[in-house]
Amino acid sequence: MLAKRIIPCLDIKDGKVVKGVNFVGLKDVGDPIEIAKRYDEQCADEVVFLDITATYENRDIIKDLIQRGASELSIPLTVGGGIRTIDDFRMILSSGADKVSVNSAAIKNPQLIKDASDEFGVQCVVVAIDAKQREDKSGYDVYIAGGRINTGLDLIEWVKQCEELGAGEILLTSMDKDGTRDGFDIDMLNAVIDVVDIPVIASGGCGGKEDIVEAFEKTNCDAALAASLFHYGEATIDEVKELCKEHHIPVRRNN
Repeated sequence: MLAKRIIPCLDIKDGKVVKGVNFVGLKDVGDPIEIAKRYDEQCADEVVFLDITATYENRDIIKDLIQRGASELSIPLTVGGGIRTIDDFRMILSSGADKVSVNSAAIKNPQLIKDASDEFGVQCVVVAIDAKQREDKSGYDVYIAGGRINTGLDLIEWVKQCEELGAGEILLTSMDKDGTRDGFDIDMLNAVIDVVDIPVIASGGCGGKEDIVEAFEKTNCDAALAASLFHYGEATIDEVKELCKEHHIPVRRNN
């Protein structure tokens, strides 16, 4: 079995890491590179920078951060937020990022997935998906615009299409679980993992290190992403990996 990955996610606004609830009451909590370096030291497998303002005016800021991250971090860096074109992919990857995460633009223009994977390789293309269970429990719908717009796309059909187009992995966020801190959406994860052969990253709902262990024990997800758990110091990545090790879950150790 391949080692499972633990991935912290940093929300970035105007070049700083911010914390808040649904982007409300955002507080500046520090420099992204310094925070990412701390996670690097804790044996994180990767780190995600999510540009939550994601306007073209801020592209110079995120470009500078990527270049700094590429020179100062030893772990892979994924960048997402506001990716619209193949030129956005090119700028982010040429600045030193290892992967690009795309969400709404892929739904509006699925060809972007194929074009990016053809030009840069499937390993660079992460498709982020926000999904929510239908009220009649018949399946899951895909949402965009921070969860405000239901696209009408069926989650299962969309992930299969993403794989066919050349996505390297899926970053799956459960809107039903996001912010609840009562664990990942095991049912949704299994529904997606059952129909694709590419890696799936669990996101949304992590409230403790036990939730990460549960996701790995109850699904075949390849990685778990969390933010508040690590940002608020409730657990270190080392502690999560130690608990995984106790449960015989393979993880990478750097120390």
